[in-house]
Amino acid sequence: MYAEQYEITLPADYDMRIIRERVARAGHLLDDRAGLGLKAYLIRERGVDGSPVNQYAPFYLWNDAGAMAHFLVGGGGFQGIVRDFGRPPVHHWTGLAVVAGPARATVPAAASRHLAALPAGPDPDATGLGLAERIARETERLHTLARREGVHTAALALDPRDWRLLRFVLWQDAVPGDEDAAERYQVLHLSAPGLDDLAGMTDITVPR
Repeated sequence: MYAEQYEITLPADYDMRIIRERVARAGHLLDDRAGLGLKAYLIRERGVDGSPVNQYAPFYLWNDAGAMAHFLVGGGGFQGIVRDFGRPPVHHWTGLAVVAGPARATVPAAASRHLAALPAGPDPDATGLGLAERIARETERLHTLARREGVHTAALALDPRDWRLLRFVLWQDAVPGDEDAAERYQVLHLSAPGLDDLAGMTDITVPR
């Protein structure tokens, strides 16, 4: 599993109806895309849910790295973004875990994202397993979170360049006020052709 997101920050007076109409017109095009687990068409609106910006920020979970590469550079869809907005940086993470929530059968209306930097010295026992132990704890926390009412899907992923953990959650309705998330999004559409095939690490047991 691979996670991917790009963020297009728009002017403060930008009419977000343009993005809504764009998604309504073309969002279905990835509904059957081979290799794609899910694409959440996300926006943030300035002044809504604490957002300081207007932003279009689609989020993807891919089952297949080749399909992700084709999307980005093979004329598989990203060319529309480049044509209309320029070429934004694309963030990507290695998927660690994905969990279905009790609202999996619903259409999510909101999403949350939390990015956390891993400690610079994550190996207090000098065993080399400090990171594995942290990931095991975070995965357990993800499973606990995914049992909350209203959770559609929860995912955990790792950026091994800057050593940051990503927690991404789709919610049936609004993101709960007590959810620890820096970014809260509206979901305009969800393409999920390979949702049931998404998988993270098969074994997060820390060896002893």
